[in-house]
Amino acid sequence: MACIAGIVSQHGKIDDDCAQMIGKILKDMRHRGPDNTCVRSIPDSRGALGANEMNLSPERTICSSLEDAPYILFDGKLFNERSDSSQRDIDLFIDLYQKYDRECFSHMDGSYVCAIVEKDDEVILARDGVGARPLFYGWNGEVFHFSSEMKGLKDHVQFDIHELPAGHLYSSYDGLKKYEPFRPDVPDPGDTVAEAAAILRELLIAAVKRRMDDANAVSLSGGLDSSIIAAIAKTFNPDIKLFTGAVKRAPGPDLENAKLMADFLGLEHFVYEITDEDIDTIIPKAVWYLESFDEDCISGILSNYYVSKKVKEYSNAVLVGEGADELFGGYRMVLKNPKVKSPEQRDRLAKKLLDIAYNTALRRMDRSWMANSVLYKTPFLDTRVVAFAEKIPMKWKIYGEKQIEKFVLREAFRDMLPEQIANREKLRFAMGTGMDDVMDDIIAAKIDPEEINRRPKAAYGLRFASFKELYYYDEFLRQFPPAYEKQTIRWDPFK
Repeated sequence: MACIAGIVSQHGKIDDDCAQMIGKILKDMRHRGPDNTCVRSIPDSRGALGANEMNLSPERTICSSLEDAPYILFDGKLFNERSDSSQRDIDLFIDLYQKYDRECFSHMDGSYVCAIVEKDDEVILARDGVGARPLFYGWNGEVFHFSSEMKGLKDHVQFDIHELPAGHLYSSYDGLKKYEPFRPDVPDPGDTVAEAAAILRELLIAAVKRRMDDANAVSLSGGLDSSIIAAIAKTFNPDIKLFTGAVKRAPGPDLENAKLMADFLGLEHFVYEITDEDIDTIIPKAVWYLESFDEDCISGILSNYYVSKKVKEYSNAVLVGEGADELFGGYRMVLKNPKVKSPEQRDRLAKKLLDIAYNTALRRMDRSWMANSVLYKTPFLDTRVVAFAEKIPMKWKIYGEKQIEKFVLREAFRDMLPEQIANREKLRFAMGTGMDDVMDDIIAAKIDPEEINRRPKAAYGLRFASFKELYYYDEFLRQFPPAYEKQTIRWDPFK
């Protein structure tokens, strides 16, 4: 894992010390790459580039090629076949770029963001089709800036800031363009749920195996998705460790189920009990790391932050279950809503949930794990699993008269789970950890709940979901320029 940043003039010399500015940007994102920092000034004072790197082994993980133009920064993991097993990801990317030019992104199998600075100072940014890794960019006059996190731009770009959407590239010359993401060949799901479940099982097991090289931990919420990942991971590493978070004074149902799953697997299980003091202390940092004031995401990062902190004591990498809800019909409040009037409407909503995942669930996941420099691995977001999930009919995901969500996934791994887990109904993350039960009390001691009646909306029009969100918003404005609030996005599926 890494973070990348750049300041590149599009019209001649920059008088400021850009290398020093890049150093400050990278310092603000040190959590994303605590092991190595590299900075390169562009000739003729036209800017600077840099990266922080995280090493998971004694051998340095290189994420930059900065000797000669085109200069390249690459944060990612690729699963493409390679002729030499020792070939690094950045070297593979350079080979693909030299072979296919900008069409290379349609050939890249993996999770990544990257920046290319050509000899004529054109900057090209790209992000994979799912978008777990973030990348932001913006202009200050004729100087182009980019950074893995929004905080890297706060001293340089006050207004014109954008998050690069998943499956897009941006050229400082030609603007934003969608590209066709890598599409692996996967089988059709067959004629029955059982056939589809068998193929899904095989693909997900292979996806976990590809991510086992340096992951010694699993984040176990006690829900279906993380329990499946834990069960598969144990088959490859019988000593893998499990980690769970729960609010101490009001533990939610996740803790009971996580303990059940850990006992079922016979694996060592660590539980971090989150205290009221923990929550109170971390709120400003949660806003800083998350770069959002969305209350659901804040509750989520509060839970995950302390789990990631505990994981860091034992491992630099963790397997997580994110992505399954978007792929297999887990958002019951949307997909099973009475407002959904047709299978076609449900299909459109499911596609939209995946398309915007990088703004919601994936942002929460990325920021909480990287806050403690823990590399997260997402088997459900493997390109083959995603491609196959898109082929599975919705009627097999939300199944039968009882509208059982994620049915085909449950059937694929039912024999590897306790019955209580295999049949467990989906809960919102913060509800499952117990976080929802205590946040009202904690925030009500900081702000008058009636304040939301006097200030119901943010400056740029987003209506606050609750008085808690208003409090987070005020904290956000203490840390970021006001225009950055436009990057907090809430999607109403029925408008």
